[in-house]
Amino acid sequence: MRIAEISTPDYRQLHRETESNTHHPLLSEIELLIQQSESISKDQPLPQILPHSLRQSLTRLSQLAPFPGNSFKLTIWKLSFRLWNACVDLSNAASLQSSSSSAESIANLRHAAADMLFLARDVTGVPSPTIKSSLIYYRTGLVWHDLKKFDLASDCFERATEILSKIDIAKITDAGERKLILDLNLARSRTAWEISDRTLAVTLLNRAKNMLFGSPDHYKALSNQFLAFGKSALSREDDDCSLNDALRLMNESLDLCEKGLGTAKNREDTMEFKSMRINTLRFISAVHLQKGEFESVIKCVKVLRSDGADQHASLPVLAMKAWLGLGKHSEAEKELRGMVGNKDIPEAVWVSAVEAYFEVVGTAGAETAKGVFLGLLGRCHVSAKTALRVAHRVLGESRGGDCGSRIRANVVAQLVSDERVVALFAGEAVTNERKAIHSVLWNSASAHFGAKDFETSAEMFEKSMLYIPHNIENRVFRAKGFRVLCLCYLGLSQLDRAHEYIEEAEKLEPNIHCSFLKFKICLQRKEHSSAISQIDAMLSCLDFSPHYLSLAAHEAISCQALSVAVASLSKFLSFYISGKTMPTTEVVVFRTLVSLLTQDAGSETEALNFMLQAHSRASKLGTECFFGSGETGKRELKWFALTSWNLGSRCGNAKKYELCGEFCRLASDFYSYLDTGESGENSVMILRSLVLGVTAIIALEKQNKNTLTETQVKLAAELLVRAGKIMASLLSDGKDCIMEPELIFMYTLTAYEIHGRLNNSAFQLLVVKTFAGSKSCNYNYLLQLGIFASQSPRSNPDVSTFALNECLSALIASASPEYPTIALIIRKLIALSSVHKGDTEDGEAIQKMYKQAYRIMVGLKEGEYPTDEGKWLAMTAWNRAALPVRLGQLETARKWLSIGLEIAEKVSGMDTYRACMEDFLGGFQTKVSSEAADMI
Repeated sequence: MRIAEISTPDYRQLHRETESNTHHPLLSEIELLIQQSESISKDQPLPQILPHSLRQSLTRLSQLAPFPGNSFKLTIWKLSFRLWNACVDLSNAASLQSSSSSAESIANLRHAAADMLFLARDVTGVPSPTIKSSLIYYRTGLVWHDLKKFDLASDCFERATEILSKIDIAKITDAGERKLILDLNLARSRTAWEISDRTLAVTLLNRAKNMLFGSPDHYKALSNQFLAFGKSALSREDDDCSLNDALRLMNESLDLCEKGLGTAKNREDTMEFKSMRINTLRFISAVHLQKGEFESVIKCVKVLRSDGADQHASLPVLAMKAWLGLGKHSEAEKELRGMVGNKDIPEAVWVSAVEAYFEVVGTAGAETAKGVFLGLLGRCHVSAKTALRVAHRVLGESRGGDCGSRIRANVVAQLVSDERVVALFAGEAVTNERKAIHSVLWNSASAHFGAKDFETSAEMFEKSMLYIPHNIENRVFRAKGFRVLCLCYLGLSQLDRAHEYIEEAEKLEPNIHCSFLKFKICLQRKEHSSAISQIDAMLSCLDFSPHYLSLAAHEAISCQALSVAVASLSKFLSFYISGKTMPTTEVVVFRTLVSLLTQDAGSETEALNFMLQAHSRASKLGTECFFGSGETGKRELKWFALTSWNLGSRCGNAKKYELCGEFCRLASDFYSYLDTGESGENSVMILRSLVLGVTAIIALEKQNKNTLTETQVKLAAELLVRAGKIMASLLSDGKDCIMEPELIFMYTLTAYEIHGRLNNSAFQLLVVKTFAGSKSCNYNYLLQLGIFASQSPRSNPDVSTFALNECLSALIASASPEYPTIALIIRKLIALSSVHKGDTEDGEAIQKMYKQAYRIMVGLKEGEYPTDEGKWLAMTAWNRAALPVRLGQLETARKWLSIGLEIAEKVSGMDTYRACMEDFLGGFQTKVSSEAADMI
């Protein structure tokens, strides 16, 4: 504000003196600078050099002290007043331009004006020059404070304090001067607070208690300043030190209010002090609350309520939080419910109270929060944002699955389904809030769905549908909602409701998702034929992708609907043939199909079909392209080869010989794709597969009782040729040890059988001789070969005789011969010779066999050679003499009779026969001798 010119008589006299006697050059220079400041128009900026030039002039002026006379000082005062008033005018113009640089320049000019008065502070003829000088510094300090130049403000306040310190304040009676003293102290305190010199700031406030002079206004100002510092301390970091400082300052403020009431001289002051007291108590309550001193909060609230004058909206909130801190939730609930009837409580305060209550009470307070909100809804208008905030707060950040989350979700479901709440979100004005609450409900439902709490999830999804408008733009969102509801009820196994929802979704947005969910419903209903039909429906969808067939197969497998899974994967395979890029390799699909089919004992035919397809695709694309490269491809190929072998073995055990043969041939082909390697294991598996395949062909003939066709025989022969080459290669490489003897025997047996059908007896004998010369051969295999060659429809006596003789030689050479087996072989050899050579050739060959049997029996213990076989040999040898006797071949007859008797002597239990035989042989020899003599 501007300063009035000094108009006292003394001043006017002195003014005339100064005009005539004190025209000092330096004062003229200063006056010239002041005139420049006075001449600046509102549209012109203040020259930046002006404050600097004026400050230099003042520096030179200060060097003239002490000044020559009082008139010189009066001139300085006059110039100071002119400069101050010019600053006021410039400030008013600068406020319109809002220039911070010009404001600081003007503040510098003000500071210069104050310094000019300080230089001439001991002037006479001016009323209260000390007070006026300090006042100018005080106002300048306020300007610097507003400009955030707290160091300069502090300098001004300290200079003003220094000036006033020479005055005895007890002798000051003017109200304005007393107020200046208090205001200066308060301003200095505020500046100290701003520069974080809190100790000085509080000290100055305490010092100001001596400057109240019993004035209600002074009490108000000081109380408000204590409260302001308390609020500032409260807003700082929430530590114990800050809270203690805030509480101490607010208690000082409250004490001043109490004392100020005693100084009040009218009703207006009294009411103002009471209002300040109530306000301070509320802040003190807030501090106690932050410190956790809940009992103190309750006491403060009770004091505030006892007067009946304070119905501030914060009181119920403070009381509720304090009761919560004390663990008295019922009292806190009373406070919360009481807020519903208080129409003065803003909506934001109420929502904050609900959040605080729910944060402490948790799930147990969900029902209360809902009831209070609905009560508030009936009392006054509540915004959609508030409803959204409450719903989100009650739901919390739970991920679902626990009991608390389920309770909160149910409460929110009841809340958001209330017609009044739904109405809050109607209209275009609350589109964002409607989308937000839909997202909140949807996310909660998703969390419960992820926790497999399908019942709660379904409820929340249904409630979220309330906040999707029924218009064309939101058809997609509604369809999505119906689809997830279908999933929820699928999880609850309520298939009819799930079907209803997916039908509604399909009406709004027919797509692959709807078709796939219908497929899932058919699976769970175990309607497998309908599920397979639904696969075809999926293929007709515009947004179909082969990936869904893979998903359908997985779903079918999980539901044990193997036929549906096979149907789905079969459709999946068709896309590979068309050349489309697929997410899964073709070999994996084939492997999955075969794996599924092998789980059913009656699905070998279908499994064979897919194995043949896989073989065909591998042949067409190349093994590396089809099965894959590296170790992955090798594993896939081994799987197909081993599975073919296992299925062939299983079919063979189940007497499904045709399938067995097919699988074995496939196994040999798959194994042939593999590197045989140094170990030769794959070669052995090929050999096994080929031999078992030929065995299956032969077994099929016996099973069907039909003779093999020429084609079948040729096929078997080709397989055996492959097997023979592999076996010969292994034997030549010295790897016969990795081949089981049974395998080589089976090869020999099947080769004998097939080549017998080709009338290749020479090869039959060759293959048996080869086997007999191998390390895998033993007398049991030779015995079986010999017997088989002698008894089969296409018998080969040469092969049989060779095999039996080799077997007999092996047995005789053994350390512990099996004489029953030897006896059997001898009988077989005798029988073969008798049948195939005829009686004319019986002679010496057969006699040698009998004699060999006799030599074997010599030296054996009684019964060691089978008695029955010994008797058979003795009797048959004796009986063989009958024909030569009738034919008159007496020498031949004598030989047979002698052999029979010799054998009989080695067989126990033939004593009676032996005596008769000896008598007959003796008589026969006498007869022969007499006949010979007669002939001479």
